[in-house]
Amino acid sequence: MGMSRDITAGSHVWVGDSELAWIDGIVINVYAAEAEIQTSDGRMVTKKLSNIYPKDVEAPAGGVDDMTKLSYLHEPAVLYNLATRYEINEIYTYCGNILIAINPFQALSHLYDVYLMERYKGAQLGELNPHVYAIADVAYRAMIKEGKSNSILVSGESGAGKTETTKMLMRYLAFLGGHAAAEGRTVEQQVLESNPVLEAFGNAKTVKNNNSSRFGKFVEIQFDKHGQISGAAIRTYLLEKSRVCQLSDPERNYHCFYLLCAAPLEEIERYKLGDPKSFHYLNQSNCYELVGVNDAHDYLATRKAMDIVGISEKEQEAIFRVVAAILHLGNIAFAKGEEDSSMLQDDESKFHLQMTAELLMCDPQALEVALCKRVMITPEEIIERSLDPLGAAVSRDGLAKTIYSRLFDWLVNKINVSIGQDPHSECLIGVLDIYGFESFKISSFEQFCINFTNEKLQQHFNQHVFKMEQAEYQNEEIDWSYVEFVDNQDVLDLIEKKPGGIISLLDEACMFPKSTHETFAQKLYQTFKDHKRFVKPKLARTEFTIAHYAGEVQYQSDQFLDKNKDYVVPEHQDLLSASKCSFVAGLFPSLPEETAKSGKFSSIGSRFKLQLQQLMDILNSTEPHYIRCIKPNNELKPALFGNVNVLQQLRSGGVLEAIRVKCEGYPTHRTFTEFLNRFAILAPEILEGNYEEKVACKWILEKVGLTRYQIGKTKVFLRAGQMAELDARKGKVLGESAKVVQKQIRSHLSRKRYVRMRKASIHIQTAWRGKLARELYKDMKNEAAAVQIQKTFRRQVARRNYIDAKSSAVVLQTGLRAMVARNEFRYKAQNKAAVIIQAYWRCYSAVSFYKKIKKASVLSQSMFRRRTARRNLKEQKMAGRDKEEDGTLEQVEKVTCKEPEKQLIFEGQEKAEFHHSPLALAVPNKADKTNAFPVREHEVTEKAYESCPIIEEISSPIQNASKMEILTKEVEKLKVLLLAEKKRADESEKKHAEAQELSEKRRKKLEETERRVYQLQDSLNRLLYCMSDQFSQLKKILHSPSTSQPIVRDNSFDTSDNSDASSSDSDFTFPAPVLTSANISSLPPNALQRTVKDVSATETGSDDSDKEGAFDDYF
Repeated sequence: MGMSRDITAGSHVWVGDSELAWIDGIVINVYAAEAEIQTSDGRMVTKKLSNIYPKDVEAPAGGVDDMTKLSYLHEPAVLYNLATRYEINEIYTYCGNILIAINPFQALSHLYDVYLMERYKGAQLGELNPHVYAIADVAYRAMIKEGKSNSILVSGESGAGKTETTKMLMRYLAFLGGHAAAEGRTVEQQVLESNPVLEAFGNAKTVKNNNSSRFGKFVEIQFDKHGQISGAAIRTYLLEKSRVCQLSDPERNYHCFYLLCAAPLEEIERYKLGDPKSFHYLNQSNCYELVGVNDAHDYLATRKAMDIVGISEKEQEAIFRVVAAILHLGNIAFAKGEEDSSMLQDDESKFHLQMTAELLMCDPQALEVALCKRVMITPEEIIERSLDPLGAAVSRDGLAKTIYSRLFDWLVNKINVSIGQDPHSECLIGVLDIYGFESFKISSFEQFCINFTNEKLQQHFNQHVFKMEQAEYQNEEIDWSYVEFVDNQDVLDLIEKKPGGIISLLDEACMFPKSTHETFAQKLYQTFKDHKRFVKPKLARTEFTIAHYAGEVQYQSDQFLDKNKDYVVPEHQDLLSASKCSFVAGLFPSLPEETAKSGKFSSIGSRFKLQLQQLMDILNSTEPHYIRCIKPNNELKPALFGNVNVLQQLRSGGVLEAIRVKCEGYPTHRTFTEFLNRFAILAPEILEGNYEEKVACKWILEKVGLTRYQIGKTKVFLRAGQMAELDARKGKVLGESAKVVQKQIRSHLSRKRYVRMRKASIHIQTAWRGKLARELYKDMKNEAAAVQIQKTFRRQVARRNYIDAKSSAVVLQTGLRAMVARNEFRYKAQNKAAVIIQAYWRCYSAVSFYKKIKKASVLSQSMFRRRTARRNLKEQKMAGRDKEEDGTLEQVEKVTCKEPEKQLIFEGQEKAEFHHSPLALAVPNKADKTNAFPVREHEVTEKAYESCPIIEEISSPIQNASKMEILTKEVEKLKVLLLAEKKRADESEKKHAEAQELSEKRRKKLEETERRVYQLQDSLNRLLYCMSDQFSQLKKILHSPSTSQPIVRDNSFDTSDNSDASSSDSDFTFPAPVLTSANISSLPPNALQRTVKDVSATETGSDDSDKEGAFDDYF
């Protein structure tokens, strides 16, 4: 496109860049075949003129909405225009009637609301901003007006937004052709709700996309004569079955497996499911969850969508039971058995086998046999062969893929039957959501079929673009017979030609049992060794490369043969067709006997080629509309535009190929008005006359000397590069004119600048002199202020030092005086406490001694009286027991003897109360007089007993009877009194024991108190000694001539913790000195006498003024 004669110094151009694909710059110098360019990032590069493309400096800042309006239609111009629009969230751009949609990776709800649908309804293409609704509306209006079916082809690589674009198209078509007041499940509702169902069972996360469609889909929406949706049909192509059993990190399996694992708890328990990590078909990758996706919510949404599309509750349960059976089937592991056979590895495998059989409703033993054995039918006999563990695992995976493929096909058929097709419909709009061009590090049979599809669609696309160009040329009545069209038929022949194509050779290899992937690859090398589109890589044995329209792709043929074979193992077919579940049996209907016996395989490649040809026939019978989806970056992040990535997709999507087709003819179309507005400066004389636009345009082109251009009825058609040549001529004319204008302007500006500089210099000098005077005055003023500040500061510093010294002295004096006062108060309080303790101790000693003497006296009296009574009783018994009066006399004597004893006990109690009274405590020295009291009491008792006269009476029977009654009563009373006395004696003994224990405790406490008093006196002595020494030092320091020296603490004393020698209440703490013999000998003679003087003498202290005066004497 770039032409060397169009590039001059100062031209704005595009040059290739390894990171940005293309970068703009300005040409500095032009050599023979190269140019030196300064790029926009400041680098200097040298490029060949053939690799340089001109840049349109007059392009709008926001880009153009239709890239056919670009002045230069080449790769960098297209890429820059898309990037400019993407920056302002304009994700849709036209390229003629082709819509380019860039995935924004963010929600743009304002672009898809009902209001916008109303705006695009009936609008002409190009009237409003580019949008997917505009393409759908054009297809719908063309179908209504012309009565011809239309199709919309949505393509792009994984993650480009094809699925979402298809949803928007179907939603808008349902908006145009739906029933406004329909009740129940309408056709448009079922069509829309079929998307979640098919996405759940046909979409999965890949490296490039979190919701990648792993199948092709063509939705036919049928309309009646009134433009209302009357039916629909969904056709699918090439489901990726291998994903069921094989995953690569960080991809996921199909969504339905994860949705079922997140189902409600009762369903998980019913199917014996658990975490996805526990299933072999899911844990091959470390990705189990998607960011921003709730699998439990999506499961309920999928069930709801199934209800809308007409799948019953019973069928839904059967569907998810089959999905659960596939998960359990994948967990069945095999171990080596006898000889070359295989067996279940462990109990866990047996459990999963049992669950698979229960879910599929088949016999567990039959399932195990079908997985581990094969039956070979020969004309002579039937041979049963055991599979090794690897063969059993392959059989297991093959069964899983077959079940899932049959289940997906059943869903599609069920949706089609439920939606229903209109047999009377004459028009339809088909929406094709097909996989884009794929090229991976390991490209297998799936990528081969996908790229074959894209080659077919690209040929259809090129033909359509060429037809549009032809229509444009015919409308403008220009000569276009020499425009050549280049297609990709040679690549299609290489793939599908029969016989001799790759698919034919693959089918042929699959029919021979001894064929391997190596023999298949060698057959390809021999057959296509001279084909320009087929390349054999160096040192390759099974790889081959095909040069597609979008670039070269290297395929690995290791699994081509296995993936091309589509047949069901007879054992699997027999097992599942005999299932007790009607749903499972319906997935595997019984095959005709001839087919079962033949065992002939069905080629997936041939069937796919047939389906693709049918699709192309449908597309050729409709009016196509194209939407190319672009993924701006591989990180799936918004506002990030990767130039290299987008450019590759433009190439693989056929956009650049369409541009190349346009460039083969006349890529630049300009109306006469636009052409004159841009290039009238090349022929200024036409501006002076009144010429027709067509004549003026021809005059300009002839004056410039261009050839091979065409002038139509309303437009000028230019060949590739001619627009750049016209811009170069225009730039040269503008350059010459600019030189003249610049010369005049520069002289005028120079004179004006001189006058302005002269005036400015005078003003500057005036201002400068005034500034110098002001600065001198300011310096003098600052100097005077500094002197004043220094004087004030020094005075302030001296005053602050004086105040600080005075405050320190006052604080020190206050603290010392407070400490001395507290110590003196504490000493008096301790002396007073000691006096009180001594008084209580002496009182306690006297009371204890009195109680002991009293107890001893009572005991001695009781014992003496008891002995005396016993002796008298013995003598009377010996004198004669028949004399009752003697008993009476004995009772009288006991009563007589008890009275003095009671009297003595009463007097003892009164004396005890007296001793506990305060009066007894006040006179403790009288306790010694009570020592002789028990002796005298004993003497008085004996005298009273001796003085009692013995009266002898003459008894009579009557008197004796009355006396006996009296004595009996008296004896009863005496017994009562005796019991009371015994009780009182027991209580007295108990109280005596408690009192004795209490007195012992008090004695110990008193001893401890005395010990502490002695320690306190010793601590006070040491404290006074220490304080006297420190007071003398402090007095010397305060009377010294220099007060600026700090007070140094004497650390010569012991600094150990001594609570008795320190004051916790004071602000100052003085350590107690360690008293040694040397310290004691150095004390003054009256020091100890002053500290251990009598306690009673300390109670008469002087007042506070005397203490303060005494403390001041130390200073």
